[in-house]
Amino acid sequence: MTIGQDGRVRTVEEHQAVVDALLPPMPAETVALAGAHGRVLALDVVAEVPLPGFDNSAMDGYAGRWAELASADGSPVRLPVAEDIPAGRTDVVPLAPGTVHRIMTGAPLPPGADVVVPVELTDAGTEVVEIRDRPPIGSHLRAAGEDIAAGTVALSAGAPLAAAQLGLAAAVGVRELSVRVRPRVLILSTGSELVAPGQPLARGQIYESNSVLLAAAVEEAGGLPRRLHFVPDDVDQFLATVRAELGRRGDGPVDLLVTSGGVSAGAYEVVKDAFATLGTVEFGKVAMQPGGPQGAGTVDGVPVITLPGNPVSAFVSFEVFVRPALRRSLGHAFPDRLRAPARLTSPLRSPAGRRQFLRGRYDAGQVSQVGGPGSHLVAHLARANCLVVVPEDVTELPAGAEVDVVLIEGALQ
Repeated sequence: MTIGQDGRVRTVEEHQAVVDALLPPMPAETVALAGAHGRVLALDVVAEVPLPGFDNSAMDGYAGRWAELASADGSPVRLPVAEDIPAGRTDVVPLAPGTVHRIMTGAPLPPGADVVVPVELTDAGTEVVEIRDRPPIGSHLRAAGEDIAAGTVALSAGAPLAAAQLGLAAAVGVRELSVRVRPRVLILSTGSELVAPGQPLARGQIYESNSVLLAAAVEEAGGLPRRLHFVPDDVDQFLATVRAELGRRGDGPVDLLVTSGGVSAGAYEVVKDAFATLGTVEFGKVAMQPGGPQGAGTVDGVPVITLPGNPVSAFVSFEVFVRPALRRSLGHAFPDRLRAPARLTSPLRSPAGRRQFLRGRYDAGQVSQVGGPGSHLVAHLARANCLVVVPEDVTELPAGAEVDVVLIEGALQ
């Protein structure tokens, strides 16, 4: 089967919709807070306690009554220090008139106090303190619940759980979180010319890199990758290997198979030839560069996305189609990469009728192209920190023109 039975080339958005439809939402599971880093929240987290949990001091200093901290002539005021309140003290007594309490950052505010004088504005006395300046009333106080009130949503479903989010979950008393199960992704590169890195190369052979690239990309997207040792360009061996791997249950069921290579229009296109016999995977062209040859469907009920074999084409195809689909299946509130407008530092040309994704370096609102458009230029890809998106109807742009850039991670500095 070919994309669009009449041979019509799909738009980027049309193929994105096809890939998205292959991956249903992942189920939820409950994990301990310590094991939730990098996961995606499946259910809202409601604060069990307010933050802060009580009125407390934002500074090391002295808690007092604002009206008692200034003399009529503006000279320093001396007041007895009635109590010491370190952080963690629970038996805090009310503030008696005409006194102050020495207080540490985070310690509970004594009832009756309406200001904290930083120690820097005093002589730091422990029995009697001299207050040399009076800050405005209400200064250096943290009110109970001013950050978040008890019973309100602290984290919304779809939030990725990084350091700050896990810190908040712990701060509101949560021990376990409901998160999306990470999809298991089997990655397979094809090609008789491929050799494992570190092995001797014969003439005409190259080191296999796509599975390493794609496994890292899957992991960054939130999936659990498993690389399958690449197989030569033999249809029967390829199909037997794939079906055996999809049937394995030792590592859990496979949620997605991603292949690279073997999908173009030439001879010896093993992925295309093998899956064509099943009639459940469509192959054809998408109006983009790099990454025109694409395929998508199912094999034995498992979603399959077939990517082109050139490394840059595989990377761009993953970014455009696979990564957002994986993140949607994980319930990400914002599955797409961040985008930004940028001004070109030099002119560029682009083929008509195809959306171009050029490697670029984005900095302070400007973007420069990294390397040429060739889909084999891996070193240039490694130096890029964005993809410059040129629409299908644009063939050339001058320096200074505004373009849309997709911000990507992991570039060399």
